[in-house]
Amino acid sequence: MTEDLHHHPRRHPGRPGQLLPQIRDLVEAGEGSKATVNAAYKASEAEGLVTSSRGVGTMVRAQTPLKRIGIIRYDKAKWRDGDEVAFIADRVASGRTYRRGEQTQSVSLIEAPAPAAEAHGLPVGARLYARARLVKEGEQPTHTLTSYYRPEHVEGTRIVDPTPGPAGRGGGFRVLYDAGYEIDHMKERIFARVPTADEVKLLKLPTGEPVVELHRTTYTADGTVVEFAIGIHAASRFAWEYEFKVPDSAEGGEQK
Repeated sequence: MTEDLHHHPRRHPGRPGQLLPQIRDLVEAGEGSKATVNAAYKASEAEGLVTSSRGVGTMVRAQTPLKRIGIIRYDKAKWRDGDEVAFIADRVASGRTYRRGEQTQSVSLIEAPAPAAEAHGLPVGARLYARARLVKEGEQPTHTLTSYYRPEHVEGTRIVDPTPGPAGRGGGFRVLYDAGYEIDHMKERIFARVPTADEVKLLKLPTGEPVVELHRTTYTADGTVVEFAIGIHAASRFAWEYEFKVPDSAEGGEQK
């Protein structure tokens, strides 16, 4: 087994969630020296095949990423006329099960960090509501998402209710819609980076795994920013997927 892991690192070592044998048990079974077995486990952990935690052991990670669908996840019919908020739309598109409780949240009125203040056209330190969510697939965290809202847009709505899960039927976009702020267009920017120590712990990242950071700015038709969001995604948990009509600026009209 250790030879298989060592010489064929991309071969899956078992079923997702399966606990691998303790190192001492493999050594006693003649699978190799302690140093050899430990090196094989460390190599598999570094490549994201397994995770290791104190008190639990070494566990096989799921290798099939979720589809992080780009445009149709925001289809108004999903959240305005139904109850398929964006993270659930990703699960449906990926053929994965979900529970609404797999999204937790906390809400607080804070001094706006620089990116959020800039997106809303406010000075740094202006007060914004921050709605922070941690999203899991089962017990495995997949990403965090923190949305920043102007108080005058969301005060007294379900968005500032800290109850775990999406902000009621249709989520935050439905709340904004009901308050008269129908979303019209978005701008998303994504980039990969090295995670912080806190992000490694929160997202249970294996050694060496990067994160993908998302900045999302959401506008009404008249250009009012009604949400700015920052998402931190475990890189191996998602395959980013976009489908869109190819623009032709020669036909006239501004292309977003």
